Amino acid sequence: MGKKINKQYQMKENTVLEIEDLSIAFGGLKAVDNLSFDIKEKEIFGLIGPNGAGKTTVFNCITQFYPPDTGTILMKNKNNEVVNLIGQKVHNVIRQGIVRTFQNVELIYELSVIDNLLVGCHIYYKTDIFSQILRLPRANKEERKFRKKAVDILKFVGIEKYKDALVGGLPYGVLKKVELARTLMSDPKLIILDEPAAGLNEQETENLSQLIKDIRDKLNCTIFLVEHDMRLVMGTCDRVCAISFGKLLAIGKAKEIQNNTLVQEAYLGKEDDMNE
Repeated sequence: MGKKINKQYQMKENTVLEIEDLSIAFGGLKAVDNLSFDIKEKEIFGLIGPNGAGKTTVFNCITQFYPPDTGTILMKNKNNEVVNLIGQKVHNVIRQGIVRTFQNVELIYELSVIDNLLVGCHIYYKTDIFSQILRLPRANKEERKFRKKAVDILKFVGIEKYKDALVGGLPYGVLKKVELARTLMSDPKLIILDEPAAGLNEQETENLSQLIKDIRDKLNCTIFLVEHDMRLVMGTCDRVCAISFGKLLAIGKAKEIQNNTLVQEAYLGKEDDMNE
């Protein structure tokens, strides 16, 4: 079942995730180097940096795909209990209330849109697989409940009309929304978005920005995103953390990061380019 919650862990008020002195190395390369930051409840928090800066590695450490070499990752979970994620099994991290998307869309292309959403909540099914195979009444009732939830979520993200369509062959922008919709099936407390605007056109990116804000405001979720599209980052995030070679470069409100000379030069280009 993973590590038990230890009551000695404490977090600052209104904080959902707290990372302290996080480090991980691959061979002789230190991908994340003593990185520390925290994310507030119902905050949209951005992590930026060039390719190879360690952004996705931070995500993988949080979700325990990679066990970090040192550091602490504390989360205030769905029950408002403070738990150290280090050492947790990946499925237990999900149960704490963390879900994520990936740089490349990870969907089952042979299934319909709604069935892909149902896959996103399989760990919450209370009936066993035999009850589901035999279509026993309790399993049928549970199936109907989750299907209704999936339809409601598809309405929320604006793609209900595709619910019965096979994922294979759908436009890329729709696939991105399907993946995001699937994360909502588990009623997450923290959603981690890895390059959510990758491959989207300008209008789709604007729609994504509004959807992310709606998820935060209407579903009471905290959003943590990595993104190279600086207009999305600056127009969506409440605070932004910039890293270089796994080390903290700067952290602050989006406007503060935008006006930080070092960040402009390293990540965002010259100020004249930003204002074009």
